[in-house]
Amino acid sequence: MALEVRSKNAGPFWITMELFMRSAQDYAVVADESFINADVIAALYDLDPANIQIFHIPALNVVKISFPRPVAQGGLRDRDIHAGQHHVPLAALVPA
Repeated sequence: MALEVRSKNAGPFWITMELFMRSAQDYAVVADESFINADVIAALYDLDPANIQIFHIPALNVVKISFPRPVAQGGLRDRDIHAGQHHVPLAALVPA
């Protein structure tokens, strides 16, 4: 359904993921809180749901998700300095 799913740095302490949907109908499915919500993202990424921010941008058919990085960018235990691989679990979600 998505045209593109990507993740990126949102500063040294946050990661942002974006879902660019092909149409308003696809956006409506993904933007529905029964499909993507803080609990779903928390389960995918082993996070506290209270730290997850979800932004809906209907004019662009985009859903953005932001959460704190597990370690600071460039830190000793940082496995993905550009946060370019964090989108993979999110991209694997399929609506029922």
